[in-house]
Amino acid sequence: MNSRERIRTIIDGGEPDRCGLWLGNPHKDTWPIYLKAFDLPDEESVRRHFQDDFRWIRPGENDYKHPEGRPIFDNPRSGVELSAGGVFADCEDAQEVEDFAWPNPDFLDFSHTLEALDAAGDLYRASGFWCPFFHNLCDFLGMENYFIKMYTHPEVVHAITRHVVDFYLEANRRFFQAAGPRVDGFFFGNDFGSQRGLLIGPNLFDEFVAPYFRQLTELGHEYDYQVILHSCGSIHTVLPRIVDMGVDALHPLQAKAANMDAATLARDFGKQLAFMGGIDTQDLLVNGTPEEVKEDVRRVKSLLGPNLIVSPSHEALLPNVPAENVRAMAEAALEQN
Repeated sequence: MNSRERIRTIIDGGEPDRCGLWLGNPHKDTWPIYLKAFDLPDEESVRRHFQDDFRWIRPGENDYKHPEGRPIFDNPRSGVELSAGGVFADCEDAQEVEDFAWPNPDFLDFSHTLEALDAAGDLYRASGFWCPFFHNLCDFLGMENYFIKMYTHPEVVHAITRHVVDFYLEANRRFFQAAGPRVDGFFFGNDFGSQRGLLIGPNLFDEFVAPYFRQLTELGHEYDYQVILHSCGSIHTVLPRIVDMGVDALHPLQAKAANMDAATLARDFGKQLAFMGGIDTQDLLVNGTPEEVKEDVRRVKSLLGPNLIVSPSHEALLPNVPAENVRAMAEAALEQN
């Protein structure tokens, strides 16, 4: 069973030959440390060495070729910090939203991403625009403003969300049509949770998030892709809704967040979802010994396997995660069940 077949089988709820493995997406400052520690020349060599099954190859800003060099969402304060108000921070009129210069999907060019997918070989290919519409709204409004306007100006929130998600729907539709069977899974993400619970109440989630989220999920299935949701934090409260909306696999299982531990997820959703992640990056991978890491990987596999892709509980491994602990995670993941 090759990697592509293995991960497809895991997410489909079948019987793979072993659990899957994804080393995650280490931070750019982390890779030089790992290359030196493993004495390997590049990222792909490390992944091949540890039999990493999963490749995340996605379109994004580099695929958007605006003639004036503008980004997809031309919001000057985007990415500064979630609390910083963007262009709609003071907006109280939905017409102002309509007048904004929203992105034009005609400026998309996927040639580079398609080439990368073609080069992936027999590895599982996760792709699609990341579609972080929840974060985009935080950028456009400021997080506090966003949550307050759900009560005070819901029509403004819906108008912005509609434009953002409409772009992602059309951009993904065009990409999926171009990519076809090169892609295995639609992997997209929004961080809905904090360490202890949802960032917004379930009723607000149902009104301002779920309808748009469902559209994205249904689009992935329309093209026969498996749908993998990324959300950091504790989202246990709305996991039944997420399952109902058709998500096939959940990432990254923030192990220290409330009710997101492997035992609870196995008990409550073990027959309804495949899982990717779960190896704690807040403490274990930072401070544990390699043997402690291996023991925890075996524990998580015993609870969530065989429909599990072993991976860090946050994919962006920072330089404080020792290379020997990454090695230990990978070696334990590859052990036969």
